[in-house]
Amino acid sequence: MELANEFSIGVPIAEAWVVLLDLERVAPCIPGAELQEVEGERFHGVVKVKVGPVTAQYKGVASIQERDDANHRAVIRFEGRDTRGQGAASGTLTATLAPANGGTHVSVHTDLKITGKVAQFGRGVLADVSSRLLRQFVEALEADVLARAAVAESAASEAAALDESEAEPRSGESAAEPAVDLLAVAGPAMIKRIVPVVLAIALLLWLLQRG
Repeated sequence: MELANEFSIGVPIAEAWVVLLDLERVAPCIPGAELQEVEGERFHGVVKVKVGPVTAQYKGVASIQERDDANHRAVIRFEGRDTRGQGAASGTLTATLAPANGGTHVSVHTDLKITGKVAQFGRGVLADVSSRLLRQFVEALEADVLARAAVAESAASEAAALDESEAEPRSGESAAEPAVDLLAVAGPAMIKRIVPVVLAIALLLWLLQRG
């Protein structure tokens, strides 16, 4: 399944490039995502997805496979499995940045393979949901990471003057995030297409509990 998205952020391309490739910094801005461990260029974490009464938690890893600083293009590989063994997701995300009106335009192409309950919604629903989630990500990114860039830069210069023995160690963990609710994100236009599947899943769970 291929998904195409794009967005713009109000910072120069050089700054946007550095920030967007710092997965540890941007992970808290991703709806439902929680970064748990950083191992070199490999980032381990979980993504929680809620569809009505059903919650799935994908535990996996993401890593930067290609990085073209000259053309501002990066390829990120990701893979994860449902912690209860009921599905999996994997694929590659290719991001290309270009200057636009003093800011940066970002094009994102995702080649996604997904199995399990979430896959039942099909490309149409997932494309709409991914677009909405991306908007939430951009809003969080601009409000959190980019808005504090100047403050962080000032703090970094002050921290450089401190003795390393007195500095606190950097943690690779981000704050736990609640599951992202696909029903809430999809909006009224998609709920009619999703509800029959959700009801079927809920009925199946009820029967299993009675069995």
